[in-house]
Amino acid sequence: MTRKSDKSEQDASAHDATRQDADTPYDTHAAGGWGSLKGVSRIFGEASSSTRALAVLSKLNKPGGVMCTSCAWAKPSDPHTFEFCENGAKATLWELDTRRADAAFFAENPLTELRKLHDHDLEKAGRLTDPLRYDPDTDTYQAVSWDTAYAEIGAELRAMESREAVFYASGHAGLEASFLYALFARAMGHQNLPQSSNMCHETTSVNLQTFIGTPVGTCTLEDFDHCDTIFFFGQNTGSNSPRFLHTLKAAVKRGCRIVTFNPVRERGLIEFVDPQNPVQMTVCKTTQISEKYYQVRPGGDIAVIAGLMKCVLDAEDAAPGTVLDHDFIASDTTGFEETALAVRAMDWADIERNAGLTRAMIAEAAEIYIGAKNAIGIYGMGLTQHVNGWLNLGMLCNLLLMRGNIGRLGAGVSPVRGHSNVQGQRTVGIGEKSSHMPADKLRALFDIDLPEEEGMNAVHACEGILDGRVKAMILLGGNLVRALPDRDRMEKAWPHLRLTVNIATKLNRTHLTPGQVSYLFPCLGRTDEDIQASGPQAVSMEDSLSHIYGSIGTASPPGPQVQSETAIVAQIAKATLDQNPKLKWDDWIGNYDLIRDLISQTFPDKFADFNERLFEPGGFYRGNPARERVWKTESGKAQFTLPTTLSALGEEITGDGKLMTLVTLRSNDQFNTTIYGFSDRLRGLEGSREIVLINRDEMARLGLEEGQSVSLVCAIDDGHVRRVDGLTVTPYDLPAGCIAGYYPELNPLVPLSYHEKNSQTPAYKGTPVEIVA
Repeated sequence: MTRKSDKSEQDASAHDATRQDADTPYDTHAAGGWGSLKGVSRIFGEASSSTRALAVLSKLNKPGGVMCTSCAWAKPSDPHTFEFCENGAKATLWELDTRRADAAFFAENPLTELRKLHDHDLEKAGRLTDPLRYDPDTDTYQAVSWDTAYAEIGAELRAMESREAVFYASGHAGLEASFLYALFARAMGHQNLPQSSNMCHETTSVNLQTFIGTPVGTCTLEDFDHCDTIFFFGQNTGSNSPRFLHTLKAAVKRGCRIVTFNPVRERGLIEFVDPQNPVQMTVCKTTQISEKYYQVRPGGDIAVIAGLMKCVLDAEDAAPGTVLDHDFIASDTTGFEETALAVRAMDWADIERNAGLTRAMIAEAAEIYIGAKNAIGIYGMGLTQHVNGWLNLGMLCNLLLMRGNIGRLGAGVSPVRGHSNVQGQRTVGIGEKSSHMPADKLRALFDIDLPEEEGMNAVHACEGILDGRVKAMILLGGNLVRALPDRDRMEKAWPHLRLTVNIATKLNRTHLTPGQVSYLFPCLGRTDEDIQASGPQAVSMEDSLSHIYGSIGTASPPGPQVQSETAIVAQIAKATLDQNPKLKWDDWIGNYDLIRDLISQTFPDKFADFNERLFEPGGFYRGNPARERVWKTESGKAQFTLPTTLSALGEEITGDGKLMTLVTLRSNDQFNTTIYGFSDRLRGLEGSREIVLINRDEMARLGLEEGQSVSLVCAIDDGHVRRVDGLTVTPYDLPAGCIAGYYPELNPLVPLSYHEKNSQTPAYKGTPVEIVA
């Protein structure tokens, strides 16, 4: 539903979308630099880090070392002296924490008391060390032996129908544990395998497959050495993938022009100082990353790209045969004529209103795109977490396809993924669809009957928990209850589950909502040494650019009872499934090489000679057909997408101007639901996370005062009241009609049913809310 808002239109003209509002908080320093070093130093002290931590950091993201547990950005074959960023260091030090949350800690702390702690303080309790079982009589987790726990879980799972169990994965576990997890589910008889991507980039996995025949981005690091321009949409490199800034700095230095569209002025995409470059840190100028930075309205990317496309078509009309890649369009694509006709018919006034940008601004950006031989489109959750996120991606692909900018060197489309192995887990079978794991291979290798029914993603699993169809949640990492939309409803429903099993390194909020039978298992982190029957083990993961890396932990595990994720998954499977001589769980626990051999046999086109290539510098590339212009789409060609609306929002702001579009953000001091601290340095914000950001003109229009305490109420009327109280009004440089606040604190405002149309990715970047003073 698209409706106009006269009030928002009026105010949009007052906001300068190209300049910082100096009367609101912002960081006056470049991203990186001394601030980055200071942030790492603080975590080093807070996590009581050891000298071992320095040794781990020195080899982080290098062959033979540990692959960072933070973001999924690529690891170059010629790494820097320190191949990690501020947030990677924080994640590593957080995992190497010398504090312990052992059985005695839990015996002394009932869950009722632990729930009073902030999420940050829960994780500060330290590493988990003992397998635990929840005791409802004492409201505490109590120590339990591994054998007893596995036997009880196996009995619980065997007692229910397979489709009543859900196996969630957070993106942390390596490919080895993930493959066994996906195999376990299917051998049990279900494909209920939701993943953290369901909350962020499922829009990519589903829709990019439709448009260009691949569920992942097409770029590799090499492309960034040859691109002439990079267009960013809805991505925050400075906080979410800071090592990427080195790549961008190098690109800018050789003349690449970067253009960014984002409702928030994110410091990392404005300017950067390399913290590993003493000269730049002291006497040299900062690197200006984005030549042009436009604060688009939330949901306005479709309109922006439509405007860019109109400019491209106009330029082609003015100089026929010089702008569009006619040969490529004719040979490799379908749907161009209809799409071009629709774009030509769009009115600039509608484009400007939805984008919150002027025609001149869009034309200025288009001139850069048209002038570039090779262009890359980069995006983040600012595109994917919208009801019409599918069209955001479709339009970005349209723009690139017009000039043949997919499937050749220096060009392409790429999302920047969040968790370090979220893409790889899907590659080896974590997913609810039969297409995620080849049935013929599984039958041949393991002689198992496979489920034909598609499984549940995160939204479907939540619906199943609410209506009682789901009875067991096995959680391989993560903090799912905190990460979900409609959190208040889900927290109330969670204890009705018959069985919950959490596999984790540290305590988090999800562990405090136990099911009727509940276990909390301590697992090795990626930095921990993993010794099995055949000796030290490596695990592997895949980055955003489809490269695979081996990772070897060297730190002492936090306790003798701690087991690897691979071992825990295999032991639960062994206790649950009927005996099958081809399911060699004990052998696989003892030697992960055997699991990688299975992955090679199951996915031979991607993982041939897996063990031999495990430690290739820069990782080994598992391939991408779209990069080779092999389009595995329904038509066999890349598909232009017909625009049906100019807004990615499901419900546009309307009426008397009281409704605002909520955008949720992660701070510079957090990774997903892990809160390292209370500094959002790159946005100039410090202290409480219970804030609501809004521009000063909107504050005046709505009669709000700085520092005032307000509530936010979701404006979607579906019979459920969604409200978050106690938020402090904080002036900030944002477009009119837009407010922002932190994820996951504001997740309760996003309805479970309010999601991207094709993938069910929650609309965390575009939910209508009302401010209640």
